[in-house]
Amino acid sequence: MKVVSSQGNPELATVHIGELEDGSRIEFVESVQPPRTRQEKWVNVISTMVGCPVGCKMCDAGGGYRRALTAEEMEAQMECLAMAKFPGGNVTSGIWKIQLARMGEPTLNPDVLKLLGNLGKRDMKNLVISLSTVGPSQCAPFIQELKKLKDEYFPGRFQLQFSIHSTDDETRHRLIPVKGLILPEIAALGRQFRSPGDRKITLNFIVMKDVEIDPARIAKLFDPENFLVKLTPLNPTYRARYHKILPGFDPEKPETIRELIAKFEEKGFETILSIGEMEENRIGSNCGQYVERMSPSVKPIQ
Repeated sequence: MKVVSSQGNPELATVHIGELEDGSRIEFVESVQPPRTRQEKWVNVISTMVGCPVGCKMCDAGGGYRRALTAEEMEAQMECLAMAKFPGGNVTSGIWKIQLARMGEPTLNPDVLKLLGNLGKRDMKNLVISLSTVGPSQCAPFIQELKKLKDEYFPGRFQLQFSIHSTDDETRHRLIPVKGLILPEIAALGRQFRSPGDRKITLNFIVMKDVEIDPARIAKLFDPENFLVKLTPLNPTYRARYHKILPGFDPEKPETIRELIAKFEEKGFETILSIGEMEENRIGSNCGQYVERMSPSVKPIQ
């Protein structure tokens, strides 16, 4: 893989574009989370596919799907970042977090399991894995195999996230146009996945105007012992604009979402309001953004 361009702020987040041997291009991201330094926590957001077959209505990385990446192509993204920032590629950060969440639906790529098996055998105790899925209908066997790898190699160091975005079934299908698990199936699968000592399963909602998020329905299906709720703002993407999807709150005014947070907390759920740095919207490193679509040009590697 050859890195052909980069865009960003090395003290916050940088998006890299890599060109594969067949000419396909992928994006991968490195970031820190102020006030933490890179030595304390370093985040790599890795692509699992060239494009994405799902095509979520608010995600610029969807569409243009060509193929799944091999385990070697996914690992090459990590190695490229590590070699650029650490002598010999030996990542010494206290936490090295790998998020399988840039381009692609990871549960539709069996080589993700191969990648995690390879990483697990290296026994890197600072490595934390985060996998985000929209829950395609055929993902249960993948997640069952994922549980085995998690229990063997990453106990207490694995985050599984289901991006569900709405508690209304019709709206979910409109936003995530792929045949997917219904909420009771996600609840059952999540409970089976979590082992004692594991992190809670994350239920992620991008908060959008006129998109129903009902804490009472979540409380009926999911238990606070095994699940937590994460609320995120709608990032500025071309697809969201095209589909006339509007933000459900102002990320610069967190008080505009306090009522929803309070309702989840009343039901006993740990609730995280996840708002990144506003500069990341300009960089294009936030979830759902895709630099090659957003920007007329990116800076070439010097």
